[in-house]
Amino acid sequence: MAEIKYESKIGQVRANAADVFAVLTNLENLQRFADFIPQDKVKDLEINRDFVRFKVEGLGPKISIGIVDQEENKMIKYGAENIPIPLNAWIQLKQVEELDTRMRITVKTDMPAMFRMMFEKKMQTGLDQAVDMLCQIKY
Repeated sequence: MAEIKYESKIGQVRANAADVFAVLTNLENLQRFADFIPQDKVKDLEINRDFVRFKVEGLGPKISIGIVDQEENKMIKYGAENIPIPLNAWIQLKQVEELDTRMRITVKTDMPAMFRMMFEKKMQTGLDQAVDMLCQIKY
């Protein structure tokens, strides 16, 4: 197993870091995106302020994602449990001026080298799309 780190592109949010931080540290705000989740693959979705739990068809027990660390208005670190490949993800925020915050998502995972090539492009694309989506939210 090799530790691998993926970083998204840097996105621009038209909001203050404090507003972005407040939204992203309350996981209940993910309810806004529940309609985008494929109902045939994700079951038993449970969302509250501190964690998100769901069952993915064929992956065993419920996956749980929650906030494991945070630095006010700067960083939110998420951890996951019951997933086949251990990973942590964090969102970094940097306010450069009023209503202009930069955002980047970083994922660190431990996976066999043979899987790295299969997932690398998809992971990068997914992270960049996630930043684009998060930058478009009205904070």
